[in-house]
Amino acid sequence: MLRRWLATSAFFLIACCASSLAEDWPTRPIRAIVPFTPGSATDIIPRTVFAEVQKQLGQPIVIENRIGAGGTIGIAAAAKSAPDGYTILVASSAYTTVPATYANLPYDPLHDLYPVIPLANMANVLVVSPDKGMNTLDDFVRQARARHGSMNYVTLGVGSAAHLNAERFRLAAKFDAQPVSYKGAPEGLMEVMTGRIDFYFSPLLPALSLIRDGKLKALAVSSAERSPDLAQVPTTKEAGYPDTDYNFWFGIFVPAKTPSEIVQRLYGETERALRNPEVKEKLAKLGIQPMPMSSSQFGDYIRKELEQNAQLATSIGIKPQ
Repeated sequence: MLRRWLATSAFFLIACCASSLAEDWPTRPIRAIVPFTPGSATDIIPRTVFAEVQKQLGQPIVIENRIGAGGTIGIAAAAKSAPDGYTILVASSAYTTVPATYANLPYDPLHDLYPVIPLANMANVLVVSPDKGMNTLDDFVRQARARHGSMNYVTLGVGSAAHLNAERFRLAAKFDAQPVSYKGAPEGLMEVMTGRIDFYFSPLLPALSLIRDGKLKALAVSSAERSPDLAQVPTTKEAGYPDTDYNFWFGIFVPAKTPSEIVQRLYGETERALRNPEVKEKLAKLGIQPMPMSSSQFGDYIRKELEQNAQLATSIGIKPQ
């Protein structure tokens, strides 16, 4: 009888402590690690959302840009942080591409971090110079095939989203092309505008004003649905190339052993902020589309992308370095 009473008391004590932990959290500032540079989409989007989340929580969320090694430095720092809810990670789709190109990651992408909630999805847009004379995606593919491998395209490094997006489409459309690596989207877009580089599957945000000004021609988007900002531009799947969709997403992760009550509260407060009309309007102006998912759905999505990107990397001959 005494043992049963002690076990019951311990259960209720743990439950009460967990509930109190979630109710009390946060009592101090939260650190949000962003593994890319200030001003990048991976930096701008969480700043926009966290401005509202921190008001709801009553504690500041401090962005810490930990850049380098394809984002792995920042991701590893988050993975090794105390699982107490005071360190979160904001990652992009690079989270699922890097494991296909780095042989010895300092973290396990499946087990060291827990996916909490997606923040947004941004279309990648296939852009070319208007001087190239390509007005549709079929025009582009015909010219690419006719050039027998001499066409080139922008990447931001081996295994980057721009690289794998282009390779996924290239394989489906059955043409050859050569990757050329650049430091960032602005440099790559400039090279496409001048005609020195033939095409680029660019994130929409840095390319949108150039498209609107007529300096770049948008032929397709690689997202599952059309972008509201380029409603006249078809998706690659709509244009007749199945299995070519590629999502450029952004989401929140926490160290794997973070208490579930804190994870649930972080999910709830972030989801509430994403529904805020002012936040929605700001994100829409950035060319951002919502990506509503539960934590478990987001986790399933991450696992599937890791598998798909590993298979794609193998098919195009990328060996982890």
